[in-house]
Amino acid sequence: MQVEKRVTALVEEKIADRPELFLVEVKMLPNNKLIIHVDGDQGISIQDCVAISRHVGFHLEEENTIEQAYNLEVSSPGVGEPLKLIRQYNKNIGRSVGIKLKDGQKKEGKLLSVTENELLIEESVKQKGKKAVSVETTVPFNDIIETSVLISFK
Repeated sequence: MQVEKRVTALVEEKIADRPELFLVEVKMLPNNKLIIHVDGDQGISIQDCVAISRHVGFHLEEENTIEQAYNLEVSSPGVGEPLKLIRQYNKNIGRSVGIKLKDGQKKEGKLLSVTENELLIEESVKQKGKKAVSVETTVPFNDIIETSVLISFK
């Protein structure tokens, strides 16, 4: 979609001098809601989201890119949002993740490391009649449907 391409270019232009920030996704929903998810290696501030929103909004209005009324929402991806970029995985090393695999399996464990092709988690494996053991498991990105950070309220 043209709108999403233009918005992506505008966001990239706005954060070009901020290497710690990165665009996760741009989505134009059928209800004319334009969603921009931006994140940072150490998170992203509300001020950064506001600045991006103003920049994008100003240019979209100037260029009359979107004919009808729309809502513009700029935020970091929500807590339950699946990880989309390797950079997001790197940011979450050391945290617990839940992984849905293409074969229907689900894995949970502490994210230990990430490469271009796979991630390494430490999962607790329970064996019949024995105590659970920690096992390091390599999971290829090609096998993953979705990965989310697990939030613990303990």
